[in-house]
Amino acid sequence: MSFSSLKNIPAVAFYFASVICFVLANVLRDSSLSFYYVLLVLGIGFFFMGVLKRLRTKQ
Repeated sequence: MSFSSLKNIPAVAFYFASVICFVLANVLRDSSLSFYYVLLVLGIGFFFMGVLKRLRTKQ
């Protein structure tokens, strides 16, 4: 499985996806606790992918 399409996505898109995941997790916290944790982990993952993408493009 090739992730070459992830190389073309800007870092801002990863940050935006992490914000969306955090907001959705906060909204759905009371209704589904397991989905809340999944969205939190996805948000953290997208954030760190954005940070890594930003660090790699700065060099």
